[in-house]
Amino acid sequence: MVIEGEVGPRVILTAPLSLEEESDDADYRAPNLLQRILSLFSSVRPGSDLTRIQLPPLFNLPKSQLQCYGESVYCINNDMLSKCGKGENSLERLKSVVGWSISTLRPLMFGVAPYNPILGETHHASRASLNVLLEQVSHHPPVTALHATDEKENIEMIWCHNPVPKFYGTKIETEVHGKKELRLLNKQENYVMNSPKLVIKLLPYRGVDWIGNVTIKCEESDLQADLCYQGASFLSNKGYRSIKGKIFVTSTSKTICEINGHWDRSVTTKDITTGKVNEIYNAKESLSGMKTPIVKDPKVVMSSESTVVWAEVSQSILTRNWDKAKQSKAIIEEKEREFAKERKSKSEIWIPKHFRVSYSNELGWESTPNERWVPQAPIIVPS
Repeated sequence: MVIEGEVGPRVILTAPLSLEEESDDADYRAPNLLQRILSLFSSVRPGSDLTRIQLPPLFNLPKSQLQCYGESVYCINNDMLSKCGKGENSLERLKSVVGWSISTLRPLMFGVAPYNPILGETHHASRASLNVLLEQVSHHPPVTALHATDEKENIEMIWCHNPVPKFYGTKIETEVHGKKELRLLNKQENYVMNSPKLVIKLLPYRGVDWIGNVTIKCEESDLQADLCYQGASFLSNKGYRSIKGKIFVTSTSKTICEINGHWDRSVTTKDITTGKVNEIYNAKESLSGMKTPIVKDPKVVMSSESTVVWAEVSQSILTRNWDKAKQSKAIIEEKEREFAKERKSKSEIWIPKHFRVSYSNELGWESTPNERWVPQAPIIVPS
């Protein structure tokens, strides 16, 4: 845990979510929550929209959802992102993009969730030449925009996420609507992809998994990767965290490579013609022992920064002062409701600071950054 606040605003930073769900040196230990979670069944009905339910701090990780999205991009041991633009041909680059996409998934703890970001909340962090900026551009429904740029490697990312969690009696399923774009500017290639569903199983056994179909498409190269994230069956863990898929030519549907493995272990590609097998992702190498970000320049940390907004709540959770955590969280949530009422009374429309946002029935939520390049952040990941 890193606490900053002597010069600028108080900032609480904790270790990133890693391959090990709860490592020995983790800042946070989840309470025993199974009975508490079961007690929530009486307050929600099957198919309920969970985005409007305010969880007590016992159910919260000491970080915002914005931080979790950001960490999935900038917290990693090996530089898989820059590798995407260095492939000798479009096929090799797509393989690298598939490996990088898999690396953005993290094993999650059962029974706890990050804070729901407040409207206008931001998170700004850097790792080497990669700069990442996120903003909560809508509260109901919750929509998060991400812009990341690496001028050295000529890479740009634009995400727009709208998670929709629903309760189905024995499980909670969160569909992440919206798309991710990864642009390799030197190669003039744009890779568009979606996200798997996050599934929290409550009965007959508990667990958290990423499940569903993901498509990664590059129109410029006429190549596409289709991935299927599989979970354990009702009676067996045989398919737990497995990935199966293929890379093929979009215009002819000709398969070039098969993809197999487990997203929390290793994923390989197999060339259909030669039979050659290559590892495109190794979870242990990428996600073990990641470093906690630090505050390099506290004086320029924004007041809207996630680690500032939730600092009091996070500190109370880490020290297990649940009464103080509950009070601090209630203050934030009440201010959010007051601001919403004030905007409604004045017929004001919220305008994000860093993005232009649009919505359509056909395309859903989309975001466009206001700036070409994301600047260096005051919060950095040590090299």
